[in-house]
Amino acid sequence: QVQLVESGGGLVQAGGSLRLSCVVSGRTFSSYFMGWLRQAPGKEREFVAGISVSGASQYYTDSVKGRFTISRDNAKNTVYLQMNSLKPEDTAVYFCAAARSLGTVTSPAYWGQGTQVTVSS
Repeated sequence: QVQLVESGGGLVQAGGSLRLSCVVSGRTFSSYFMGWLRQAPGKEREFVAGISVSGASQYYTDSVKGRFTISRDNAKNTVYLQMNSLKPEDTAVYFCAAARSLGTVTSPAYWGQGTQVTVSS
């Protein structure tokens, strides 16, 4: 069974930074496309960023391009999301996801429990 555990969320002022981490149990981490999704109160869950199995390709939603960076360390079974220049509209619960491809990351095989990110103005 694959389990995903996120950490690194918290309260930060606008313009600040946070780094989210997601540790994945199991031996198949390096075979999954990994992504970060988020869900704000009253809104649907949305794709934020994704990274290919090798880490060579990264994908971002337009609203975070240039501010967020996704990376992965297959030796540590960990995916990261570095978030800079945070805005109040980035406030949400952030979820780590393990999927077969970019096309299925919003309906992934496995989810984490989520970590709260709150950006104050």
